[in-house]
Amino acid sequence: MRIAKVLGIAGSPRRNGNTEFLLREFLRGAETSGLETELIILCKLNLSPCTSCDSCQKDGICVIRDDMQMMYKKLTEARFIVFASPIYFCGVSAQLKAFIDRCQSLWSKKYILRQPILGPEKVRRKGFFISTAGTPGNKKVFAGAIATVKAIFHVLEIEYTGELLYPGMEKKDAILTHPTEMQEAYSLGLSLGKDQ
Repeated sequence: MRIAKVLGIAGSPRRNGNTEFLLREFLRGAETSGLETELIILCKLNLSPCTSCDSCQKDGICVIRDDMQMMYKKLTEARFIVFASPIYFCGVSAQLKAFIDRCQSLWSKKYILRQPILGPEKVRRKGFFISTAGTPGNKKVFAGAIATVKAIFHVLEIEYTGELLYPGMEKKDAILTHPTEMQEAYSLGLSLGKDQ
């Protein structure tokens, strides 16, 4: 049986921060369940923002040559995708937003050119969102980021399946003092094994 790929995308500009720790626990749980995982650190990639040139509306291909070219394949082949990002002004990080905006070529391919973005193998794809915010006790701060993640998941034909949202995490290592939250991330990743 083919091992499902779990693609974890860390969107924080800061390495080893709260969302990255949570994402790593999620992936560790997925690996424990027997799934193949891959972690992508966006701030380590060479990614330019979308220039809105509309070239992708002609052939579904982005003309910008950078690390996003390899990411298109990963996005369309993964069975599970999890985005992790801290909240910045009620939205995702600049790094994750730029990454999502560069999926405009996939949107064009699907909705303008009416071409499939996935292979012929029809599988149910699931997506998750992990996020932390400095604002204490108010989960409304996550609403804008959730809307953005749901929008790109819809383009990628991914069902928005779960989320882990933790307010009051202003300091860099704050999540490490919350073992329950770390366990929740691990358990959610572990649950993916049931979808085999």
